[in-house]
Amino acid sequence: MKPQITPTVVQLCQAEDTVSSELAKNPFLTPEEASKKLYDGRETTGKPHDDQLGLASDEDLKLAASCGRWGSTQPGELFLRAYHDVLTCLEVDPLAGMVSPPLIGTYGSIPLSVIAPLVDIVRHMSNVIVRAQKEVFFATCSWSPSDATHLVSDALKELSKRAGVRGEKVVVKIIYDKASAAQFIHSHQTIKPDVYSGEKIQLPKPEEVPHLDMEVASLHKPLLGTLHAKFLVVDRKIGIIESNNMEDNANMEMMTHLEGPVVDSLYDCALITWNDVLNPPLPTHNSPARQGGLGSSNAANSVFPPTDQPQYPTALDTRGQQEIVDEATAAQLPANNPGDPHYDDTLVAEITRIQSMYSPKGDESRVAAINRHLNDTSKSKATHTGPEPATGDEFTPYIAHATESFPIAMVSRKPFGPPRNSDDYVPQNEAFLSLIRNARSSIFIQTPDLNAPPLIPAMTAAIKRGVEITYYVCLGYNDAGEMMPGQGGTNETFASKLCEQLSESERTRLNIHWYTAKDQSKPIHHQFKQRACHVKLLIADGHVGVQGSGNQDTQSWYHSQEINVMIDSEATCRKWREGIDRNQNTLKYGKGSQEDGIWRDENGNIAEGSTPKSNPPMSWVKGAVGMAKKLQEKGGF
Repeated sequence: MKPQITPTVVQLCQAEDTVSSELAKNPFLTPEEASKKLYDGRETTGKPHDDQLGLASDEDLKLAASCGRWGSTQPGELFLRAYHDVLTCLEVDPLAGMVSPPLIGTYGSIPLSVIAPLVDIVRHMSNVIVRAQKEVFFATCSWSPSDATHLVSDALKELSKRAGVRGEKVVVKIIYDKASAAQFIHSHQTIKPDVYSGEKIQLPKPEEVPHLDMEVASLHKPLLGTLHAKFLVVDRKIGIIESNNMEDNANMEMMTHLEGPVVDSLYDCALITWNDVLNPPLPTHNSPARQGGLGSSNAANSVFPPTDQPQYPTALDTRGQQEIVDEATAAQLPANNPGDPHYDDTLVAEITRIQSMYSPKGDESRVAAINRHLNDTSKSKATHTGPEPATGDEFTPYIAHATESFPIAMVSRKPFGPPRNSDDYVPQNEAFLSLIRNARSSIFIQTPDLNAPPLIPAMTAAIKRGVEITYYVCLGYNDAGEMMPGQGGTNETFASKLCEQLSESERTRLNIHWYTAKDQSKPIHHQFKQRACHVKLLIADGHVGVQGSGNQDTQSWYHSQEINVMIDSEATCRKWREGIDRNQNTLKYGKGSQEDGIWRDENGNIAEGSTPKSNPPMSWVKGAVGMAKKLQEKGGF
């Protein structure tokens, strides 16, 4: 039987009440209590539906469209097909996507995307934090003292100073993943100030930020239910979804800055993620983004007011990429660094400052400047082997977009702790599979690991019906973990398996590439900790994109809490793809073999450090040895 949107799901999506609106009525209610009140406390394990291949009819698509609040925007057919399949999950669990059903289908804009090393993303986040007026909510996975965390700590200290000048206090909530024995009793744990300001976390002490009301918590659902969602919500006006953790590493990452009604959806997700009492409550509990966010004079509790004209706080940067490069090269601005912050009041100024970091100094070549910066951010000493970028092909980390509104859907998932791969019927996975199933011409994916078992049949079927699939993955990323029982295997193993499903002619429509940094002419294996990629992006038919925290691996598909947005915008997807290929050399130098997908050099040699394809039980042994080594590097078991 083909999965359908039931009357129950329609009622859930068209309702006025949400977790956010319940807390607007009573700010001292916990999000958990609000969730139980609205959705009967239902929390059941997701299960796959009977027929993944059934396509929605025109009537099904009309029904799906009625379940979203799109403003003046109009979702296209492909977007609606994926949105329809996402909504079918709600019959099992209304909060499967970590957001109230009326807030899943929405709209908004993305004035800025970032495709850059981790710390350059946090530089933008630090600017957004210091501009906060009333509240900051920040969720992430791994938190380890690093340039990234020091940038956030510096920003919180600056925010406290600015709030003090105004004679106000700003409410700050921070939550990250931290597994502990206490989480077997309750998955959410409050972190005390002496712990979060101590050596292992290094957030500011309360006396260092007297004008902040700061709460810090951890979340982990034993055994495998990791908080892997990474997002920031400021003043219920700005939302940021990023791929990065808070640590020092060699990763290229991706971030989107969102504004408009979609921020209400992120805010709702933030409440559900926090789960417990908010002490103090968030000041914007009664100021939805649809009504202009903080400072709105509309006191209604509903997040769906009669007027549907959101206010966008960020002014557009209308400069072309080459103009930005030229201005930044001439400006040579000081960097916004940990311990030496330089904040900007506008997006235009931010973009110029960050671009200066990639600009040549003295007689430096442009590729040498890029190499210097990538070495600085990765704490490595890699030698550049890549060519000098041509004019117009420079590394441009901050990508400005027009502030046009377009349809957006939240396609996320809950954390699932038990060590079994059964919780796969969730909005995130249905969005991925539906876009692959319904695409007519092309699929592009970039992810650190691609090995979730359902992807083999889905991608094979798409290629066989004529769709061209291109995917970029990282060489050796987390190989030790991916070889363990219950995981999907290494990227090389998956690539070989996928190629084996296809004929020689069909393999011409499969393009497997291995991440190659902008300063390099070949991939560098992840074990060397010099260059890696952690971007999570899927684009279908050039106009529907999914960006967020979700990897295409078994952990993200079956266990971790993830957050992703699905957008319907050809202009934004085009800029994303251009930025991906401009800020790395993967397309030029990372192409794998058409026979088995594996990268080899001009002499037929695989990359240094690569693991030849191996199957259980040998792969399990290799994985166990690798995991033991990894734990020892982090200070023991």
